[in-house]
Amino acid sequence: MHELSIINNIIEIILAELPKYNISRVRAISLRIGEMRQVIPEAMQLGFECLAKNSPLEGAELIIEKVPIAGYCQNCGKKFRLNDWSQKCPQCSCERMEIISGKELEIVEFEGS
Repeated sequence: MHELSIINNIIEIILAELPKYNISRVRAISLRIGEMRQVIPEAMQLGFECLAKNSPLEGAELIIEKVPIAGYCQNCGKKFRLNDWSQKCPQCSCERMEIISGKELEIVEFEGS
């Protein structure tokens, strides 16, 4: 369950940032996570609830935006959503593509007081 180590790192990052903004309690955390990361949002939530106990993050809302996998055809320039790893460009059938989204793992923002 790699979700637990991911959420642990996110908590450590946010806790390190709190003094910079004079925040003592976090109300919400927004994340962007690409589908290629293969995380289960429910596991992230459960891990967060367990690891945030007795910290300034306890009780904060965890908001996860899932980012779909998208590709860019290096032959014709078309951008498209990838449904599987062996997909060809829907416009020219070329297999030369670049992944342009779906790898994200970002803390977008956190709110607190």
